[in-house]
Amino acid sequence: MREFRPNHGNRPSGRGNGGQHGGSHAGGSHGGGSHGGSHGPRREHSQQPLPKLDNARVLGELKRYLDLAVREMGLEIAYEISEPATVDGPAGDKDVLVTFHGADQDLLLEEHADLLLSLEHVGHRWLRLDPRLHDRVRFDCAEYRATRLDELKLSARVAAQRVRETGMEFRFNPMSPRERRLIHLELSGAPGVRTMSEGAGDRRQLVIYPANKKF
Repeated sequence: MREFRPNHGNRPSGRGNGGQHGGSHAGGSHGGGSHGGSHGPRREHSQQPLPKLDNARVLGELKRYLDLAVREMGLEIAYEISEPATVDGPAGDKDVLVTFHGADQDLLLEEHADLLLSLEHVGHRWLRLDPRLHDRVRFDCAEYRATRLDELKLSARVAAQRVRETGMEFRFNPMSPRERRLIHLELSGAPGVRTMSEGAGDRRQLVIYPANKKF
């Protein structure tokens, strides 16, 4: 595990403007209707072989990006880069995890971790990663990721119960492939419902349908 403490400028008076990011927060909507970019219901699958993550290149480029970002934003924060074993890739492969800590870490977590997720989103662009590798380069702070996954599991169970009671579909807001897989697994075998993914790219959504719905 590597820890870096960049040089700091002036501290910000409030949360930095991190811009838009590709993730989303738990939530969703009922009913059908038209949705832009929808390609119809289909389950998670990969049509092409997953590219290999070049960890050596990612580690070097991430340090350059993070040193610049933290310095320019004037944050009093340090980061550590570790390489945990991957969950979704081939055996022996490693993911890349950036963990922040320091006096300004609360700024990263305001507004549902908007700044943290924005830093991650820009980092993916900096690295020019294949979108399918985004889940393997992750940013975290104060165990936000673990809390987020617990919230998603709870949201999935609540939404499934609502679908059973109303007979209406439930659409989650767009989320990452890892988060969609989590909900698919959480509701796998759940009575009275089934899950599908619809849409493409950053707008891809997970939808919970009544089990008896015909397409």
